[in-house]
Amino acid sequence: MSFQLIGVNHKTAPVEVRERLAIPESRLPEAMRRLAEHPGVEEGLILCTCNRVEILAQTQNGHADLHSFLGDYFRLDPEKLGPHLYEYREQEAVRHLFRVASSLDSMVVGEPQILGQVKEAYATARAVGAVHSYLDQLLTRSFAVAKRVRTETAVASSSVSVASVAVELAKKIFGSLEGKNVYLVGAGKMIELAARHLVANGAASIFVANRTYERAVRLAEKFSGQALHFSEIYNSCDRADIVITSTGAPVAIFKREHGELFLSRRKNRPMFFIDLAVPRDVDEEMNKLDGIFVYDIDDLQQAVASHVADRKKEAARAEEIVGAEVERFQARLQTLDVVPTIVSLQDHLETIRQAEIDRVRGRLGPLSPEQELAVEALTRGIVNKIMHTPISTLKSAARESEATTVIDLVRRLFNLQDKGRSNPGGDPGDRR
Repeated sequence: MSFQLIGVNHKTAPVEVRERLAIPESRLPEAMRRLAEHPGVEEGLILCTCNRVEILAQTQNGHADLHSFLGDYFRLDPEKLGPHLYEYREQEAVRHLFRVASSLDSMVVGEPQILGQVKEAYATARAVGAVHSYLDQLLTRSFAVAKRVRTETAVASSSVSVASVAVELAKKIFGSLEGKNVYLVGAGKMIELAARHLVANGAASIFVANRTYERAVRLAEKFSGQALHFSEIYNSCDRADIVITSTGAPVAIFKREHGELFLSRRKNRPMFFIDLAVPRDVDEEMNKLDGIFVYDIDDLQQAVASHVADRKKEAARAEEIVGAEVERFQARLQTLDVVPTIVSLQDHLETIRQAEIDRVRGRLGPLSPEQELAVEALTRGIVNKIMHTPISTLKSAARESEATTVIDLVRRLFNLQDKGRSNPGGDPGDRR
């Protein structure tokens, strides 16, 4: 038994190469059937997305030529495709799959779509019989690993945009954005994006002021808000808890005296200014007022960089989880290799025990229920003591390179049949 994986992704191949390997969804079942029929392949799966095409296979001894499958199926020159391919075997193939499912190998680390795509590929492969045993166990484990990464790290939730960081800063100031009023000064795309994030997080009324009133009306309509003439900003801005401004004015339009006026009207209730303008719309003196919180574009970019750093830290934590899960999966596979021998040994000795009881039963005469129980206990105790050492040895050897040698020795010593060794644990699908 061996795992092999080859593929291309957004890091190794440009789109003009990846598109030549793309498989339409309607053709995936047939492609997976052909993969499973390829010489040396016991089980196979093809993962095809806009950013990657990967072939995962379980083979008997790692002898399947997956390069030739790619060349034959896509009618491509392997030499031209070769520089773009990556290949992993055994433990590294397991690690790669776990990383892919956990979105650690994605263009945007933490994006959720890839896990769904892996699950869809798995469902297709199972439906056509291309996945049924070892790959079934590997893939279902990859889903559990991905869930653990998302549960135990924040790799999928760290904010990495100016707009989303601004919302998080606002939450820190107000605790909650539920019912907060937002004032938009300007009508550009970045202002609109920030406003959408705020509204999505519970912000209530939207006011829009712009030098061109018609643009203010159009933006206000998107949020069911109220458009105001630009000349009204100083008389109406105090209605807002959060002010997003980006006007392109050559000098600051909000100065310290304006902030003092707003706070007076608001009875010192805090205001949060998100200044997206360059040059800045909000004079830095405003930030010295108690109750006024101002963040300009540089502040927000630094916050974004901080979140990117946080995501890297979370990704590092996720990599540790993946590493531990790879070791755990490998140990489980090795343990499964000895299960058929343990079961065969138990069946063999139980058959001998029952045969010996039947052989001497006639000489024992009628036995009371208590005597029957005593015979059962005595003979089972003897068998268990006989089994203890070989079973312990098998379990210990399962994690070592000598496992195959120990398995063969035990089977020869007890004259065990070889049935069941090719599929330890049976078909996982049979237990569903």
